[in-house]
Amino acid sequence: MSRGLNKVQIIGYLGKDPEMRYTPSGKPVTTFTVAVSRSWNSADGERHNETEWFNVVVWGNLAEICKQYLVKGQQVYIEGRLQTRRWEGKEGQKHTSVEIVANEMMMLGDRRDANDNHQEVDSTSAENVAEDEFPF
Repeated sequence: MSRGLNKVQIIGYLGKDPEMRYTPSGKPVTTFTVAVSRSWNSADGERHNETEWFNVVVWGNLAEICKQYLVKGQQVYIEGRLQTRRWEGKEGQKHTSVEIVANEMMMLGDRRDANDNHQEVDSTSAENVAEDEFPF
């Protein structure tokens, strides 16, 4: 018996703060976007950069964790599966969206990196506080 495989892993940066809502049955669902960039040199030696944006959907307890801890600009590892959604617009136009349904999330990078997007921290005052806490 053969099985298929639908698994995706990305590392990138959140494009905006996660948005959480609840289904009519009360199940939490969180959505956010992740930007993944890559660089390469062409045959003529020219440097190229490309950024791919991924829509991420997270359900259940992990949805609540993502909403609570993730912020715009934070580096994150996401693992899950690809899912294609299809719907018809108000005027009959057909739409398609591919998204990652995540079942694993890991926060990466320095915790201060994500917080820097929401508030400026004076590094000298932070160092002084740390020194004051340890008087020896």
